[in-house]
Amino acid sequence: MQLTIQPAPCARGHFLPLFSFGYSSPAGFSVHRLQSPSGPAPRLPVGTRLLHADGSALFTVTGTLRSQAQPHAFMCPLLTALEDISGECPELRLSTHKTGLSLAWVTLSDKGFRGEREDASGPLVAEILSQTLPICHSQGFLLPDEIHMLRALLTELALTEGYDVICTTGGTGLSPRDISPQATARVLDFPLPGIRQAMLAAALAVTPHAAISRAEAGILGESLVINLPGSRKAVRENLTAVMHALPHALDKLRGDSTDCGG
Repeated sequence: MQLTIQPAPCARGHFLPLFSFGYSSPAGFSVHRLQSPSGPAPRLPVGTRLLHADGSALFTVTGTLRSQAQPHAFMCPLLTALEDISGECPELRLSTHKTGLSLAWVTLSDKGFRGEREDASGPLVAEILSQTLPICHSQGFLLPDEIHMLRALLTELALTEGYDVICTTGGTGLSPRDISPQATARVLDFPLPGIRQAMLAAALAVTPHAAISRAEAGILGESLVINLPGSRKAVRENLTAVMHALPHALDKLRGDSTDCGG
């Protein structure tokens, strides 16, 4: 996809939304402008890079923004600058390109959300999966153990932001506040019982307490969603059991037609 953008000044590592001409941004809010007046900015999945003609990457998509500056709300991508953008150039002709996969991990923890506990399990997800998946972008999210908040976030990450892999940590047991499995099951398009069974078998080989895990796994849109326990030890045990199956699963999800037994 080719885009013509009028860039606003933006320091490396900072982000601004991409608005189309003809759509007003919130007052006093700096934005990049898409030159085409054909409507709101196109859907660009998280991890997409915007490349200059010389092949250098100037921006990467790291999220989305919902704008209500118009009578009807619309979504537009957030572009994080990969180098300092002066804004002196009247326009940039950029091509979009995505190499690799995007990963979101969602840690469910009331104490973590209140700042009383550090998230130790979420970052481990990215560390482990990067061993078998070409991760081009990863982002962590922290939520309290609230079922409606998790359902909303999973839907946003999968269907709006386009993350390839989404892992939750915590909330897979029997405590009254353990809500990850039921929240996940209600938004999945279809489950992947093989992943769930492989994780359970690996965990049972370590501890009989794994029998009470209710972790879910499945597909939402084009995203692979996996529930994981909350401890670092359990995250490692569960992901190690399935990590080598995930590249093939994601290839198939995206239409790979090669024979599975090849």
